[in-house]
Amino acid sequence: MLKGKTVLLGVTGSIAAYKAATLASLLVKQNCDVHVLMTPNATEFISPITFETLTNNKVPVDTFDRNFQYNTEHIALAKRADLVVVAPATANVAAKLANGIADDMLTTTVLACRCKKVLAPAMNTAMYENPVTQENLNKLRNFGWEVVTPASGWLACGDIGLGKMPEPEQLLELILLELAHEKDMRGLKVLVTAGPTMEAIDPVRYITNHSSGKMGYALARAALQRGARVTLISGKTFLDPPLYTDVINVVSAQDMLEAVAARSDDYDIIIKAAAVADYRPSNIASEKMKKSGENLSISLEPTVDILKYLGEHRREGQFLCGFSMETQNLVENSRKKLIAKKADMIACNNLKEEGAGFGVDTNRITLITADDETELPLLTKEEAAHRILDAIMDYRNK
Repeated sequence: MLKGKTVLLGVTGSIAAYKAATLASLLVKQNCDVHVLMTPNATEFISPITFETLTNNKVPVDTFDRNFQYNTEHIALAKRADLVVVAPATANVAAKLANGIADDMLTTTVLACRCKKVLAPAMNTAMYENPVTQENLNKLRNFGWEVVTPASGWLACGDIGLGKMPEPEQLLELILLELAHEKDMRGLKVLVTAGPTMEAIDPVRYITNHSSGKMGYALARAALQRGARVTLISGKTFLDPPLYTDVINVVSAQDMLEAVAARSDDYDIIIKAAAVADYRPSNIASEKMKKSGENLSISLEPTVDILKYLGEHRREGQFLCGFSMETQNLVENSRKKLIAKKADMIACNNLKEEGAGFGVDTNRITLITADDETELPLLTKEEAAHRILDAIMDYRNK
C-alpha cells in the first residue's frame, strides 16, 4: 500500500527504541522505502545494523560521516521524504525539534523536511507531564506536527502512567492514513455499520451470527485513508476500531436501527455491512430459563429492516450500499434486494465459496447496481474495501 512512498523514521535514545525496529519492518512489508535516522544515544539501545538489515538502507548517525556519497546527505533525505515519523521521541529531542536546534543527523534532517511530521513521545510520566515538555509539544503542534498521545501503563522505570510509546501497529495505521491512498473522499461523511447483532433470549442467552465485523471495519479504515470523516456503528466484535473514527457500539438490531436512524441524514455515503438479525425472540424472559429436559420452542418476530428503512428515508444525493450474503442464486437474490430496498449498490458474496465466509481475511464480492454487475476476484478485505469505494466514487461521479 506504500509502494513509491518514502518514510524517514527518527529513532532517539529511549528504551522503546526496540519498537521502532518492528515499525520499520511493518513499513517495509507495505513496500515502503524506509530511511532510519538515529541519534547517538539511540545506538546505545539498538544497533544501526538492525535497521540497515530491515530496511536495506544505510543508517546515518554522524552528520559528518565521510562514507556517504558526496551529496549533502541530510538535504537529500529531506527532499525524498513523504513523511517524517520520530518514534520513540525523547523529551530532549522533542525540545530540540520544537526550538529549531539541529546538532545531529536526525534533527538536522528533520529541520530541512517540508513534509508532514509525526512525533511519538516516549518518556517517564513526570517528564511527559512537565510543563516545559508540554509547552514544547504544543509548539510542535502549532508548527503542524502531529503529536501522538503516548499510551498509559507500566514504564521501564517502574512507574505507572502516561509515557509509553504507542504500539508499532497503531503508528503504522496512522502512517497508512497519511500515505496509503489519494484523498479522493476528502469532505465526504461516511457511515458504516459492521459486526453482528445479539438478540436476547433471557439474561444469559442470545441469538447471533458468525459475523466478525472484519469487512465493515476494513471499509471504515479504507474510507479514512481516502480522507473521509467516518462513523462506525458496530455490534460486538473483537476488533480494534480504526484510528480517528467515531465509534458507536450497539448490541441488538433495534439498537442499531435507532443509532442509524438518528444520524443517517448527516451522511453522504452509508454502507450497511453489518450482519443484522432478521428475527428476535418475541418475549425476553426476565429470569434464566431453566433446563427441563423437554423440547423448547422460542417464538420469533421479525426485526425492522434497516436497509429498507434507509432506502425509504434517504435524503437526496445520498449513496446507499447494502451487503448480501447468500448460499444460492447470488446475483438473482441480490438484485431483488437492490430493488426492494431502494439501494444504489449491493455488495454480495456466497458463503459457500472458499475465502468468502465469516471470520476470514479475504472476500470474493460481486457488486450489483441497477445497470451493472462487477465480479471481483478473491481479495483481502482491505483490498476489497477499496474496490467497493472505487465503485461508489465512480457511481457518484457519473
